[in-house]
Amino acid sequence: MTYPETLSLFALLVLGIIAVPGMDMLYVMTNGLTGGRRPALAATAGVMAGGIVHTIWGALSVRALLALSPEVLRGMLFVGAAYLAWIGVTLLRSSIRLDAPGGGPVRTSAVAFRQGAISCLINPKAYAFIFTVYPQFIRPEFGPVWRQALVMGLVTLIFQAAIYGGLGLLAAKGRGRLIARPVVTVWLGRVAGGVFVAVAVLTAWHGVAG
Repeated sequence: MTYPETLSLFALLVLGIIAVPGMDMLYVMTNGLTGGRRPALAATAGVMAGGIVHTIWGALSVRALLALSPEVLRGMLFVGAAYLAWIGVTLLRSSIRLDAPGGGPVRTSAVAFRQGAISCLINPKAYAFIFTVYPQFIRPEFGPVWRQALVMGLVTLIFQAAIYGGLGLLAAKGRGRLIARPVVTVWLGRVAGGVFVAVAVLTAWHGVAG
């Protein structure tokens, strides 16, 4: 295939992996529902920052990582599982209520950004994508590796901003309708917490199973 054809196929794969509901999408939407536009956009920016790291890693280190001891990757999975479990338990124990403007404190943009980046960096789906897809699309005949990685990274960022940012803003827009129904938001937070815990268990299981 030519480079434009290869890049188009990569873009379709990225669109598919981002559009499939996962931890990054759930985190951004949770911030939109509980905090409004600013935390939602900050969480999206954090996920995008994590995507930049994934792109650099995939371009420079994917083959080397696959040659390392499986214990290295297994350790990373356990750390990620512990972090996901911590977020999930926190949500399960909390009673999320949406305040009208001027109400109680919400998650700051800095926290939303930091946790969004960490959520992206420890997302098993992202690592699976890097290990299986990147080696097939970064090819010597298409020019310098850094240039290919830059283009692939830009494609990823565009889709992350469009999909995650758009969903986060939609969630923030619907926030006002939920202020009068606090029981709904409490259960939304607990369901989200249950999903985080479930994914943490699956991640840990993959680490045990190798």
